[in-house]
Amino acid sequence: MLSSLVKQHQIRQQTRKERQEKKKKEAIVAATALTHALVDHLNGGVAQAYINQKKLDTETKILQANAAQFSKQTLQWLKLVEDFNTAQKELGDVENWAKSIEADMRTLSSALEYVYRKSD
Repeated sequence: MLSSLVKQHQIRQQTRKERQEKKKKEAIVAATALTHALVDHLNGGVAQAYINQKKLDTETKILQANAAQFSKQTLQWLKLVEDFNTAQKELGDVENWAKSIEADMRTLSSALEYVYRKSD
C-alpha cells in the first residue's frame, strides 16, 4: 500500500512536471512571438524615421545647392547693376565734359569774333 501511494505520488509529480514543462514551452513561444511583434512594430517606426531622415537629407542638399546657385546669380546681378551704374555715370561725365568744351568753344568763338570785328 505504501509503495502504491509512492508510485501514485511519483506519477502525479511526473504529470505535473510535464504540464509545467508544456506550459513553460508555451510561455516561451508566446513571449518570443510578443517580442517579435514588438520589435517588428518598433522597426517599422524606426524604418519610417530613417526613410524620413534620408528624404530630409536629400531635400537639405537640394536646398543648399539652390541657395548657393541663387547666391551666385544674385552676385552676378549685383555686378551687372553696378556696371550699369558705372556706365551711366561715365555717360554723365562725358556729357558734362562735352558741355564744358562746348561752352569754352563758344567763349573762344565769341572772343575771336569780337577781335575780328575790332580789327576791321
